[in-house]
Amino acid sequence: MSDRAIRLTVREPDDLRRSRLTVGFRLLLAFPHFFWAAGWFSVAATLSIANWIATLIAGTPPRMFHDFLSAYIRYVTHLVAYLTLAANPYPDFTGRPGYPIDVEVDPRAEQNRWVTGFRLFLVLPAILLADTLLGFGTSFAGGSIGTSSGVAATVAFLAWFACVFTARMPRGFRDLLAYCIGYSAQVIGYLLLLTDRYPNSDPAVYESANVYRSDPIRLHVTDDLQRSRLTVFFRLPLAFPHFVWLLLWGIAAFFAAIANWFVTLFRGRPAEPLHRFIAGLVRYQTHVYAFLQLVANPFPGFSGKPGTYPVEVEIDPPERQNRWKTAFRLILAFPAFMVAGALSSSAFVAAMLSWFYALARGRVPRGLRNLGAFELRYLAQAFGYAYLLTDRYPYSGPPTGWQIELTPAPPQPAAAPQVT
Repeated sequence: MSDRAIRLTVREPDDLRRSRLTVGFRLLLAFPHFFWAAGWFSVAATLSIANWIATLIAGTPPRMFHDFLSAYIRYVTHLVAYLTLAANPYPDFTGRPGYPIDVEVDPRAEQNRWVTGFRLFLVLPAILLADTLLGFGTSFAGGSIGTSSGVAATVAFLAWFACVFTARMPRGFRDLLAYCIGYSAQVIGYLLLLTDRYPNSDPAVYESANVYRSDPIRLHVTDDLQRSRLTVFFRLPLAFPHFVWLLLWGIAAFFAAIANWFVTLFRGRPAEPLHRFIAGLVRYQTHVYAFLQLVANPFPGFSGKPGTYPVEVEIDPPERQNRWKTAFRLILAFPAFMVAGALSSSAFVAAMLSWFYALARGRVPRGLRNLGAFELRYLAQAFGYAYLLTDRYPYSGPPTGWQIELTPAPPQPAAAPQVT
């Protein structure tokens, strides 16, 4: 059984083609939906209050309320997917299943009355995280309509230019948008009492995480989720010496990157000593950020040596690179850093929530840890691309190939031999 009562589905095949005409006028075409969504929201908000009272008394949401609010979540998901270019067809006004980016909601079930009674307080951390993924107010309105912040808003802005020029949606953008929309749908469903199962922020369990890529820059996580309360409480001052060393190493790496740019432009491949020096900085930077964001627990070393930390970046040796990409590398890397900046905002919120959770429980939630690791993986790829460690563009989607390794399961006893 899935650990999510509200699941996003990405219906294949999606050839990722987008009509330039509808993309160019996407906001104008969606204008009728804004009025319809506002009216539907007002009805859903009123019914959610009645649903809260009924669930608190009976322990189970009434079927009529559950079905109506489920249709509302589906409709909002379709509309946001259309607006952000995650999907291409024009959505209908009914919220019927069948859209390329859709939501499945489990049938109504009995819910804990204590969880129901304090639902508005319990959902606040999830709302905060959802708003960084989609934009301000999205957890209530169901989308980034009229907003200019959030991961989805940033990706949709960049995707608009990509679709206008190439008539195709980059798969990484589509998958990242699907993750953001899927988590927001879980938050809305939890808020409207369609389920008492808390939203899961783990990117690795979403259907959009269905691409395995053997990238030249990869992230491996072997963390067991346990955290020391003492080091968690003093995590920021403990990391201060690393900030100084990271600044000094970064200054040296800046000049090394300039030299590496000239070498790669003329030779077609990076110089191995410069590649090794910059790769060490990317690994060390990942160790420091993982410690600071509670993605890992041990205090990192100052060398960036591979294989020494639970959150590890693997970087392939230098290979031949395209000279045209090398010449315009800083310009080409700018969109990647825009996405990295948006992801960093979500990772900051995840780290803040993990800080409180770790102080209380001595461990961090897997979903928040994996969201932080997802951001670190993309950040390492963005820096590796800008520093000419590779000319493979960072992949913004949450692929299963980022290799978050789960805690090994205990060995199972061998089955007894059958006697015939």
